[in-house]
Amino acid sequence: MNVERHDSASRSATRTPLREHVANSVRRYIGDLNGSDANNLYEVALRELEIPLFAEVLKHCDGNQSRAATMLGIHRATLRKKLKDYGLST
Repeated sequence: MNVERHDSASRSATRTPLREHVANSVRRYIGDLNGSDANNLYEVALRELEIPLFAEVLKHCDGNQSRAATMLGIHRATLRKKLKDYGLST
């Protein structure tokens, strides 16, 4: 059992934080604009993050929206509304 904890701690210590992946993606996106202005970048970024986040968490929770909402730390009604808004509702 101690070996399992050590392996898990070791993986966590070397795992790149999600924010670094996001920062790299944002940097790449802004670079791809080639000096052009971007409108509503905040909304675009949230949508582009939320869609795969919700899809993957739902998949992890076998489609159970209550479990997914709990895992995400949001109310189930909020999750349902966002899934509908993004065309992800079943």
